[in-house]
Amino acid sequence: MGIPMRRQDRKTEDDHAQELLRNGTYGILSTADAQGNPYGVPLSYVYIGRNLYFHGAHEGRKVTNARQNKQASFCVVDGAEPLPERFSMRYRSVIVSGEITEVEGREKREALQGFLRKYSSNYLEEGRRYLEKTEEQTIVLRLEVQELSGKTRS
Repeated sequence: MGIPMRRQDRKTEDDHAQELLRNGTYGILSTADAQGNPYGVPLSYVYIGRNLYFHGAHEGRKVTNARQNKQASFCVVDGAEPLPERFSMRYRSVIVSGEITEVEGREKREALQGFLRKYSSNYLEEGRRYLEKTEEQTIVLRLEVQELSGKTRS
């Protein structure tokens, strides 16, 4: 698969990395266009099964890149704190990579409901009504996690 992590002493178990994916608030989606020009965008997301889901408008650089080049990477960082006396940083992070595609139908609705549960759990009924009105105006992208790498420094 990919290049092995240089600092194996900081590698976390996959279940810890997946826990960070489940509980993280946002991350950076990195894509490239057809010419290989990189683009990173901070996004909210949900992690369901072994897939990450993102939502947004039907147009824009994120969507254009996903349609032109299916390979993408996503990074979540939590608990970043400088350790000045050690000339370092405390953190937990996870990086995933895989293929990104647009989803429709039931999978799209389930992903959007996942966003409601994660970010608006006290407003589920209002959120469902909101989704009924806005679902057609929203695109949902799925990043199938093919590689996962967690790292920590305490």
